[in-house]
Parts: sequence; structure tokens; C-alpha cells
Amino acid sequence: MQLLSVAIENYVQEHSTLETPLLNELRRETYLKVLMPHMVSGPVQGSVLAMLVRMIRPQRILEIGTFTGYSAIWMASAMPSGGKLITLDINEELSEMVQKYIHRSELQDVIEPKIGNALEIIPTLEETFELVFIDADKANYPHYYELALGKLRSGGFIIADNVLWHGKVVDSGKKVDAKTQVLKDFNAFIQQDSRVENVLLPIRDGLMVAQKK
Repeated sequence: MQLLSVAIENYVQEHSTLETPLLNELRRETYLKVLMPHMVSGPVQGSVLAMLVRMIRPQRILEIGTFTGYSAIWMASAMPSGGKLITLDINEELSEMVQKYIHRSELQDVIEPKIGNALEIIPTLEETFELVFIDADKANYPHYYELALGKLRSGGFIIADNVLWHGKVVDSGKKVDAKTQVLKDFNAFIQQDSRVENVLLPIRDGLMVAQKK
């Protein structure tokens, strides 16, 4: 399902802060060399994440799902001085590409990539975060959410990507596949979670924003 027309999506992009030449290069290389390149956040979503970071002004960000580092660079570039972003991914094959662009962005003192299973790494982190961005395997979204909530300060935010799942969460005319069901259940759970205030933003593939009370 196309959430917005191509014309509207193009118009939105044309009237949002542009990605830097380096981010454009990273996105292009992702599409040229990496499997499932559509997983990379686009320029509009990147600018939205950066805007939210400037609004929240977090000193500590946790990103669950690095992919090629595109969203990490967007967010880290908007952080206040002295900030730190820890980004987790299980795919070691992309780490060289990620490190290359982190160094080229001159954010190596801000972004700390960690390779491994996020479900195992998160409990070992000693930091308290003001912002957590979840964009990893959908089956574990509920687990990532619970772990992230435990590491989040009161008033902090969790942002979960892909919660509209190409519109499948409202497509009642077809049999619901496993990933769609996970996201439907995830959205329903957050809607009923008394620990947070939440809003689902129909940006790109859907961003669920939840603030811890």
C-alpha cells in the first residue's frame, strides 16, 4: 500500500532539510551494495529524527538497528555538545561501511557502534538514555521496547520505526502475516501502556513515539 502519493512524497522531501552530500553518498552506496536497501531511513525521516533530537536535546541516545549508519549520523549530528549515541546491530558484515562513514562524518567521538545481539547487549549498558530509536528485526520489537523502557529516564522518548508496515496493519482484506501481526500487537500494546504517552506519526513507514511518564 502506498501511504502517500509519489507526488506528495517528493513535495515533502523538497520542502524538508536536505541530507548532506555525505549522507546522500551513504544512501546511494547502500542502494548499490547492500541487500534490502529500502531499510535505510530516507532523507525526510532522517530530518525528522534530527529535528526531534534538537527538540529533546538528549545527552544519550540508544539506537537498536544500525544497518549502514544513515540514521545514526543524522541523529548524532543534531546532538548537543558532549552527547553520545550507542548504536547496536547484529550484522558484522556492514561494520566496515558503517565505520567508514562515521569517520568521514567526523562523529567518531559521538557514535559508538556495538556488534552483537541487542537483547544481550542492552542489559549490560550502564547509561540512562533520553532517546531510544528502534529499527531492527520486527519480531523482537516488544522485547526491545521493554528493555529500552528500563534504560530510559522519566520524560525520555522511544521512537519505533515501520509501525505501519507498508499499510498492512490496516489491510483487513488479506491474511495477516507474522510480521504484520507483531506490529499490530506492538501498536496495540503501546496504546494501552499506562507507563507512556504516545502518538503514531504517519511519516514514511510510520513512527511510534512514546514518552515515558
